[in-house]
Amino acid sequence: MTQDNNPYDEPDSRTRPTGAPSHWVTPPPPSTAGQPPAYQPQPDPSQEATRITNPQVTSNAAPPTPAAVTPPPPPAVHGQEVPSATDFLDRRAESAGFGPATWGWRGAIRKMSGGLISPKMGPAEVAYEQDRAMIQRDFDGPRTIVFINPKGGAAKTTGVLAAGYTFGTVRGGGVVAWDNNETRGTLGIRGVRSTHRNTTRELLDNLAAFNNVYQSRIGDLGAFVRSQGDAHFDVLASDERPDVTGQIHADDFGQVHHLLERFYKVILVDTGNNMRAENWLAAADTADLLVVTSTVREDTGYSGLWMLDALQESGYADLKLKTITVLSDPSPKVDTNLARDLTEVYQQRTRGVYRVPFDPVLVAGSTVQYSQLSEETKMSWLKACAGMAHAL
Repeated sequence: MTQDNNPYDEPDSRTRPTGAPSHWVTPPPPSTAGQPPAYQPQPDPSQEATRITNPQVTSNAAPPTPAAVTPPPPPAVHGQEVPSATDFLDRRAESAGFGPATWGWRGAIRKMSGGLISPKMGPAEVAYEQDRAMIQRDFDGPRTIVFINPKGGAAKTTGVLAAGYTFGTVRGGGVVAWDNNETRGTLGIRGVRSTHRNTTRELLDNLAAFNNVYQSRIGDLGAFVRSQGDAHFDVLASDERPDVTGQIHADDFGQVHHLLERFYKVILVDTGNNMRAENWLAAADTADLLVVTSTVREDTGYSGLWMLDALQESGYADLKLKTITVLSDPSPKVDTNLARDLTEVYQQRTRGVYRVPFDPVLVAGSTVQYSQLSEETKMSWLKACAGMAHAL
């Protein structure tokens, strides 16, 4: 049996290399008195010869370099953030994408191949899914969007209904459209009717029934709002009785708004034409986002700009950042030069301008049949509502 030379063994005098210093002293072996002699293996002659004849093999030679080993990651420093399980799921969700194409030739190829060929979505379909995802995003509390223009016929009411339809169907509910006209508005007339005729006035008369936040329920509010069916939002109409005098004041607005915030995530407010009315000013003060509605008409566009001037002079801070514009076509053909001019000037005054096409369902003056809205109208309002959600 042979024993390999160990570079970590102490050399003895028999193997002192040539040229070693004269003070090399071999320590005496330990005493073995009273112990049986230990087994001493005989050295391999070839190794002994190499050890003697090779001057480079010395007792102080460096040990062999160990194999490279990947060092472990450094321990987390105290106070340093490390990814959590929730962070892991968030990253997975962000990288999941929107799935295979369903539109156009890409969707047709996927359908004809039975899914064997599955192209990715095209740019238009990706943008559509991104808009839906933006509308569906969670807010950290209820959000109030107020539609304003002091001129009648500026598409405020139809805009609120179209936005209610879009937010309601995409988010799946939790949306209310409220006619905050100081006297009598038309939101309750243009929306789907209900079996009751209660309005904001009757709700104000019965607010005490909702004072107990532990016992009042959203179902109880159903006696005052009007469900819009498959559109998945409710309408709270303004006063419709001809025998009632008086107006909605700022305190009235605040009480109703506080109640709606308890039961809805998105509150869309239709306003009247009197900027000096208490409830109009209260709505503008409360709004998380202002939506200037206008048609492609010079007088309507001017009215909206005049209103922005008045709000700015009144000290409303960050008016451009909290305002967007929805510009509607009042007829199948509009003045393209006027549309361009209005778009340009409102882009300078608000954070974004969204064009929506003419749709006879919205301008007919009767109850809006949401299922009959054109695809172009739905897509335009999807884009506009995504812009609203992004601004929130």
